[in-house]
Amino acid sequence: MKRVNIRNMRVDQKGTVTSVKVGGELGRRIRDMGLVPGTKIRIQGRAPLYDPVALRVKGFTLTLRNNEADLIEVEVNG
Repeated sequence: MKRVNIRNMRVDQKGTVTSVKVGGELGRRIRDMGLVPGTKIRIQGRAPLYDPVALRVKGFTLTLRNNEADLIEVEVNG
């Protein structure tokens, strides 16, 4: 399977978080939102200018700015 960051995923593409490549306050905040290794996600949509990106995580919708989405690596399913 291929690994990409969330920013590079297509709408309706699914994957599993493999790593969060930032520490400190931002890394803690991302992990507190449920984006930890092993979490299944699906890209739900994008804003007209492609920032932010909306994803489904554990039954809720979460939006991330592209600079945050660049920090989360995902193993994609197809």
